[in-house]
Amino acid sequence: MKILALLAAVCLAILGGTCAYAQAPALSAQDAWIRFTPGADVAAAYLTLHNGGTQPVVVIGVSSPAAGQAMIHETAIRNGQSTMRPHERLRIGVGETVRLAPEGLHIMLTQLKRNFAPDDEVPLVLLLEGGGQISVNAHVRALDRE
Repeated sequence: MKILALLAAVCLAILGGTCAYAQAPALSAQDAWIRFTPGADVAAAYLTLHNGGTQPVVVIGVSSPAAGQAMIHETAIRNGQSTMRPHERLRIGVGETVRLAPEGLHIMLTQLKRNFAPDDEVPLVLLLEGGGQISVNAHVRALDRE
């Protein structure tokens, strides 16, 4: 009987460990989009990030095969002037949702390798502290659609 109880405890421990590895990724990215701007050599990408994990997640960079350079920027209004500056590290706390949207945080794509058109999909890779990454495709939206 003791052996059966011990065997049951070992099986539960193994199953518990397996369940821990089956959890969904901590950071998710949804609703990624880019506003179509004819003839532009830069573009801004927007998306929503959610940390469903148990530890904060830090985005330390962005890349895209569609651009020579990609980085997180922040737009702010100061003294009536719109300013934009790089946002080096983006920390998303446990359970937090961060929205990259017009007039705020966004991904700036420069040195575009081609012109985008409405309904194109543009790949983005968010680089995470610790070596992880999240891939997402941003849908190019027509000018009349937000």
